[in-house]
Amino acid sequence: MRRATILGDTLLYAQQHDPIGDGRTRASYQPDSFTVLNGTLDIGSPAAYTGNQAWVGMAFAHLYARTRQRRFLDAALREADWIQDKTWDGVRAPHGYTGGRNAQDEPNTFKATEHNIDVGAFFTMLAQLTGRQVWRARARAAYAFVAAMHDRTGGHVWTGTDPDGVTTNRNPIPEDVQTWAYLATLDHRYDAAVSWVVDNLAAHDAGVAGVSYSNTDTSKVWLEGSAHTALALAARDGKGDHLLGRKLLWNIGRAQATTPNGDGRGIPAASSDGLDTGFGDLYYASLHTGATAWFLLAALGSNPFRL
Repeated sequence: MRRATILGDTLLYAQQHDPIGDGRTRASYQPDSFTVLNGTLDIGSPAAYTGNQAWVGMAFAHLYARTRQRRFLDAALREADWIQDKTWDGVRAPHGYTGGRNAQDEPNTFKATEHNIDVGAFFTMLAQLTGRQVWRARARAAYAFVAAMHDRTGGHVWTGTDPDGVTTNRNPIPEDVQTWAYLATLDHRYDAAVSWVVDNLAAHDAGVAGVSYSNTDTSKVWLEGSAHTALALAARDGKGDHLLGRKLLWNIGRAQATTPNGDGRGIPAASSDGLDTGFGDLYYASLHTGATAWFLLAALGSNPFRL
């Protein structure tokens, strides 16, 4: 808990010392000069994406649940108020939470399924911690958007909407919203979304088997996505799920041990360089904090979307 509390206090400092100071945190900060001499934050990307706010909020919520230190709950509530005030769209159906603010502090008008999953999980935690049912109602609103993005014919979940906030964005179809929809809700309507990942995103590369980032490119393995899938399979616990989840974890361990850029401890982002996400980004076989953290969560059977 000592290390987790240090990280929580770092996020709290970032929130309290933000140049706008309205409860948000930013997409990135410089790790080697988090602050300059006068204590001003050294911000990398000033964007404030909704999903990132929710993840910071979930970190605060988990810390409060375990330490009962009030500063973490207060910080979580400030994040939640920012999300509600700045991103809720109850006008353009399907209603839900928009993408936050870009680097120029302009509104991102699209709605991302991933962000609404994050918000739903975060607000559910706040309802549990505070007893205030308004947070449960807001969580239901976020999850209603996720349900609206569920393609019952194909079983998968669409990535969200175009910037008009209305038109469904049907390309690409990413892994994370499939497994996260299930992990956050444990709703069996998303069983098929987990199966869709297994059936459609299977990838083999560089001696490693797993799943890829999206249906754009299945030539390489996205190790973080393999961990998402392993954890979702463990939570679903259907026929064959345990064995398949263990195989995914074994293959992540193989990548940990054999990646050319590795140190035997961290997990690389991809099995080899150049994995195309379909969103204009590439992943490389570089050690990755997110992939490593998700591997640990999956190995421990710890669902970060639930208290």
